[in-house]
Amino acid sequence: MSATTEPRSPRVYRGLNHKEGIGWIAGMTPVQAFLLIGVCAPALIAMSRNQWSAALSWAVFAAIVAVLILIPIHGRPAFRWLADLIMFQTGVLMRWSPWQSRAAAGLAGDRTEPDLPGVLARLEFPDGPEFHGSRICLIHDTTEGRWGATAKLTHSGVGMLSDDDCERLAARLGSMLVGLGHREVVDRVSLLVRTVPDDGTEYAVWRDRHQRSDAPALARQVTAEIDRDVASVSVRTELFVTVSGTEEALRRPAKAAGGGIAGRAYALYRLLEGVADGLRGLGVQSVTWLSSTGVAEAIKTGFNPAAAAGLSFRHLTSPDPDGTAGLPISQAGPALAPTPAARAYHHDGYSSVAYAVQPPESGTIFGSLGPLLAVRTAGERRTLQIHYEILSAAAGARVVKSDRFRNNVLVDAKAQRGFNTTAIDSRRQRGARDQEAAVAAGHAVVRFTVASAITVPADWNVEDHAARLENDASGRFHLLRLELAQDSAFVAAALPVGIGLPREKRAFDS
Repeated sequence: MSATTEPRSPRVYRGLNHKEGIGWIAGMTPVQAFLLIGVCAPALIAMSRNQWSAALSWAVFAAIVAVLILIPIHGRPAFRWLADLIMFQTGVLMRWSPWQSRAAAGLAGDRTEPDLPGVLARLEFPDGPEFHGSRICLIHDTTEGRWGATAKLTHSGVGMLSDDDCERLAARLGSMLVGLGHREVVDRVSLLVRTVPDDGTEYAVWRDRHQRSDAPALARQVTAEIDRDVASVSVRTELFVTVSGTEEALRRPAKAAGGGIAGRAYALYRLLEGVADGLRGLGVQSVTWLSSTGVAEAIKTGFNPAAAAGLSFRHLTSPDPDGTAGLPISQAGPALAPTPAARAYHHDGYSSVAYAVQPPESGTIFGSLGPLLAVRTAGERRTLQIHYEILSAAAGARVVKSDRFRNNVLVDAKAQRGFNTTAIDSRRQRGARDQEAAVAAGHAVVRFTVASAITVPADWNVEDHAARLENDASGRFHLLRLELAQDSAFVAAALPVGIGLPREKRAFDS
């Protein structure tokens, strides 16, 4: 999806959203159109030769192939499903998919060398130079050539805010994204919110330590009843933000700053304060940029929520002011990720189901994703991550011009041939014109994607909890279960490393 941000009019989040990759040829991409022409050609040739029986046979074959090519089933045509299934089964049969950490295998490794499964294997985590008294961990995506940093945020939430307050926050979010787009260094921002399974043990320990021996018995009884009632419905949350820029965008400022890893770090540091200021405008109370141990703990607790208690106890008993003696990045991953299942991802005694969240074409309002984080059972964890990419001014102009031209051609072609124009066609045509006008006025085009996941202990029935997540989204959003890619989808939905936004789709993409 993509949307035009217009900070002075937050309603654009509701009216200018559109899907990427809409085909030019009757809604088909050129690849689909050429395949369709290829399967229809034998039937047309047979008809031209008056071979009607052969023409009928070829027509039936062409109709079946056309359905397999064109009709999407849960977001993918049948041919795409077949290709994905072949790749998935090939990885399983060739033993490429199962993964085991070096620690679980009893192998020693460098403390600073990451040991992560799947798409995370392409990441490197070098430490940058000192920034405000600490060394920030850089996240280097070696495949896409991106450099980023992650911060942990503290926010009071938006559940109790009024509609006007939500509109105001939406406008400020648009302003922040537009500001980053004008700098053209950082172009991706990922916001991750995940709940923390809480059995009340940590709070009970704190209460025992601070309990007054001279407190009245009635006060103790009332407090215990309140604690029991509140603990069953309370939810703790973690909030992270990851910002990143491309190697091309960072190369020149990094060279001016001395080159190498340090130069790229300094190029990012110049924008981190601006990002922090923009987040504070959204109600964020504190922004803490993570060191390598902080990133390692964020990834570790993503795979294993139960590890959070042990890490918190370590921090309480052995404070680490400079963040150098915490969990090493080599131990950030799971101990074991067995052969992946098609519909779930199993890791460190937990099972997760991840979805792509598809907002309605008419858009949505700020804070409407909250029900996806509503924990229904104590012990389950829900995560939600929104990935934004701010296109440059030139790229945004090309996108909106292409959309406007395509929609005009489609409407004009239908009118010339006597076909009725649907309401969807008219809305897309108006939206394309409005989007082009907004970009011409100096606003930005933002691509975004939303991923959500639910994680439960491995001995629970994960399908029951996945159904509850789908029920919470019903009537608001469409959840697309990312089958055959649950391991990668889990990374996009639950880990603060900035992976999750697919490459930009053009109309000629298949």
